[in-house]
Amino acid sequence: MAALFGAQVRRLRLSAGLTQARLGAMTHVVGTRITQVERCSGAKPTLELAKALDAALGADGLLVDLWPHVYRESFPDWSRTFMAYAAQAVAIRQYTAHVVPGLLQTEDYARALLSVGLTHRDAGHRQERLKARMDRQRRLQEPDRPELLTILDEAVLRRPIGGEQVMHRQLQFLYEAVPSGRAEILVLPFAHGEHDVLGGSLTVLRLPNGAEVAYCEGAHHGQLFEDPGEVRKLAESYDRLRLAALPARRSLRLIRSAMEDYRDPRLPSRSDRRRLAQEQLQQPGGRRLRRGGARNPRHHPRP
Repeated sequence: MAALFGAQVRRLRLSAGLTQARLGAMTHVVGTRITQVERCSGAKPTLELAKALDAALGADGLLVDLWPHVYRESFPDWSRTFMAYAAQAVAIRQYTAHVVPGLLQTEDYARALLSVGLTHRDAGHRQERLKARMDRQRRLQEPDRPELLTILDEAVLRRPIGGEQVMHRQLQFLYEAVPSGRAEILVLPFAHGEHDVLGGSLTVLRLPNGAEVAYCEGAHHGQLFEDPGEVRKLAESYDRLRLAALPARRSLRLIRSAMEDYRDPRLPSRSDRRRLAQEQLQQPGGRRLRRGGARNPRHHPRP
């Protein structure tokens, strides 16, 4: 599809008598970018560039219509159908064993994840995947957003993706997403041990017609399940994980505790603050200070 898009751009450009440099100037990109588009090399065109090319070449919507097909080629075949289902789902139940799921990732966290992996061809491809991931999150801001229940393995909270500052902001995002109503987040503690979905991720989608589909994913592969019997078994596995996860309030406390572990190193840690409070209590007058500070003694008139 990218090759077809590029061929159409070249045909329209030549028909209009434009050089690549001139078309680049008209669409606010360098001429070499037009060369990349026409030769299907480098990063795929963005929607903004597709619109600009369509207008400059008088394509009457042809290039804009082609662009979604080019965009979908940025993703492996096994994930495209799942994304189409997810875009219309009315309820999303997901479990992840290693990383925060895409719908709840901050941009810095997502960028760190996309900087590694065998399915990303080059920097342009990674940028396309990042933009697509951020765009999909917009649905959680819409009035008709789907119900979102997420179960995170405790390992997700402990692995410092992108470094401590990136991880701190990511956990803060999760912590704030719960009271905002964007998602219900539970944590499956290490103490639970083995389970059906250990080592991967599982998503169960409920569609507008009431049907359900399920999706299991690893680092470089995924599998979509549409057979009702198979989906039912996976949904039951998810329900067992939900029963094993910590209750909502305890999960939120654990997220906050993990977030504070990635604190600014210039600030005292939670354990440091607790130790300091204990030391103050052991000092003379410490308990009185904790209860509100020293008070002026009452003066009673002498008899």
